[in-house]
Amino acid sequence: GEVRHVGEAVAIVVAETKDQARDAAALVEVDYDERPAVASVEQAIKPGAPLVWDQAKGNTCFDWELGDGKATDAAFAKADRVVSIDLVNNRLVPNAIEPRAALGEYDRTSGEHKLRVVAPDVGGGFGSKIFHYPEELLVLWAARRTGRPVKWTAQRSESFVSDAHGRDHVTHAELAVAKDGTFLGLRVRTVADMGAYLCTFAPAIPTYLYATLLAGCYKTPAIHASVRAVFTNTVWVDAYRGAGRPEAAFILERLADLAARQLGMDRVAIRRKNFIDAFP
Repeated sequence: GEVRHVGEAVAIVVAETKDQARDAAALVEVDYDERPAVASVEQAIKPGAPLVWDQAKGNTCFDWELGDGKATDAAFAKADRVVSIDLVNNRLVPNAIEPRAALGEYDRTSGEHKLRVVAPDVGGGFGSKIFHYPEELLVLWAARRTGRPVKWTAQRSESFVSDAHGRDHVTHAELAVAKDGTFLGLRVRTVADMGAYLCTFAPAIPTYLYATLLAGCYKTPAIHASVRAVFTNTVWVDAYRGAGRPEAAFILERLADLAARQLGMDRVAIRRKNFIDAFP
């Protein structure tokens, strides 16, 4: 009844050949009633912004935090210098060498309640092929409906607008440091784009796979992170190539460079001073 992002499937065509299917799909007409949309987190969090889901007020999926806020505030209060940075970790579109594909076959003799899934050795997508996509269910439905095996392979163009995307964080981060370069505290505020729907690992990416890595390899005694996840009229965002960990490392290393520059220290020396040297 409602399309929430460009590339969301609305119809299925089954044919004898690929060319027949493409020609038939080109004849499908959809009558869209255009509605206001939000295509970025900046648009989504503005007061009065159009809602992707009526029940998600302010387009907020969840507000989440981790760490000791009071200890972090105390660390900042005694800091000789506070360095801050605003970062956009841009959205990424995966582009697997082998596009997604699925083959469905219905065996009437084995019973409708049984399902067997076979995943052969195929090219990976650094996370983008993990999820349950609509096409995987549709080939099963179509195979049962037609009484014939049904296969589907994505075209490159549709992969760009239907495979799960990655990243898409907007972050304000602050690092409290002593005059000798010692890290005292870290405060991170991130707004993460979920896209129009929640996917398999989506809520875990900007939370437990991101905020828990904000210590990185440095001895920062007090850290507090807050994450606001929002819905937008875009493709869902989920795990891709590191899934939260690269986003955390990017913030830390940018702050380390900035702190070294403002304190007049060597950028390697400030890292050596704060590097964790006792394990575990």
